Amino acid sequence: MNRALSRLLTDYGMILVLAVLCAFFSVATYTEQSPAGEAAARQVAATLAAQFGPQPTVLIVAGDRSDEALFADELQSILDIPGAQAPTVVKGEPKDARAALKILAATGERLTAIACTRETAAWLVFADMNADFPTLGNPPLIQPKTEKWPNFLKSENLVNIANQIAVIAIIAIGMTMVIITGGIDLSVGSLIAFSAVVAARFIRDYAGAEQASVVGMTLACIAAISICGLIGAFAGGMITVFGIAPFIVTLAMMLVCSGLAYMLAAGQSIYQLPESFVWLGRGEGFFKIPNAVLLMLVLYGVAHVVMSRMRLGRYLYAVGGNREAARLSGVPVRRVLLFAYIASALLAGLGGVIMASQLKSGSATYGNMYELYVIAAVVVGGTSLSGGEGKMFGTLIGAFTIAVIQNGMNLTNVESYTQKVVLGCVILGAVLLDKIRHGQWWGGSSHGVG
Repeated sequence: MNRALSRLLTDYGMILVLAVLCAFFSVATYTEQSPAGEAAARQVAATLAAQFGPQPTVLIVAGDRSDEALFADELQSILDIPGAQAPTVVKGEPKDARAALKILAATGERLTAIACTRETAAWLVFADMNADFPTLGNPPLIQPKTEKWPNFLKSENLVNIANQIAVIAIIAIGMTMVIITGGIDLSVGSLIAFSAVVAARFIRDYAGAEQASVVGMTLACIAAISICGLIGAFAGGMITVFGIAPFIVTLAMMLVCSGLAYMLAAGQSIYQLPESFVWLGRGEGFFKIPNAVLLMLVLYGVAHVVMSRMRLGRYLYAVGGNREAARLSGVPVRRVLLFAYIASALLAGLGGVIMASQLKSGSATYGNMYELYVIAAVVVGGTSLSGGEGKMFGTLIGAFTIAVIQNGMNLTNVESYTQKVVLGCVILGAVLLDKIRHGQWWGGSSHGVG
């Protein structure tokens, strides 16, 4: 029974947790939805066509917000077709709508309908149309229909979750390798800022700033990532050659990289970057999936192959499981550890480039606290802090679990400090789950407290 439970938790535990969280936040954010902007215009146009045919005389009324302006423009474009009467459009306040109605009433124009947004339909100017403007024919108000749907499951929200977690998930690949070997890397957050600043400064100073070419930007980003790799190699060398604890080495590198980032940026943001620089962070690829998310999925596919199909992956697990036994078995322990820390630093550098692309600037403040979120994603994903156990797919699920929790709490208006409490409890719960999977709870293991 215990073995079956352990296997179930190992293989499907976090997937079930993620599914439960998605279901919970879907229920918690289930509310009436009203389309806005162009989607609302298309729905109203379809209603007008179904009720009044192809030639309605319509007054379009929208407020002064950007989404309402989009509604008016799109609906005007749809209705203003050959054979149809040109609609009158009002964008602004109730007094503007009243002025338009007076003009139409004075000309003897009879309106088929008044197309409104949900907000403008509630204006009092339309409360008693038959008495105020009898010559208009008492036209009905046509507005977007509401439907019940979870805010959490909106397509734009789901894409937003994936896009926001991309940087953390990519860096978590390297962190998973490091933790599987029994180590830790606290420098990844500072490496994000360092990489973003270096890439932005190279583009500004050497690639032409706002006029930088694609080749120049690419070389600048590669240089920033490569420098991060050298920093990871230095940290790995200190750990493997001198035997210094990973916690101490990476803590020191965290401070060094943060300080260097502030020095290179002179305490300010570097924003002299071309518009095309946002392609990686904000651009969209296949099926309108963000490029950063596509890159994340590709990297996880490669990492899965490395960890499950290649000798290097077996070496990483061996070193984390029993370093001395791995050495006696012929595993090049030092080179394996060095690879793990270089990979972690390179991926942190890549994360910095993506963040700089998303924000179109480089700043030493980027990546603050990201090392904790990355470690949390790895731990929640089932990688054991003791080393020797973990899966890339689990880390990806862990990253999405944290993202779903944060996004769901934002949608349900949970305060930021309460979110920190919840995230801390999630990490503790993940560690407890790891103990349960290994039978190390309530004195159930010989390694436990007697």
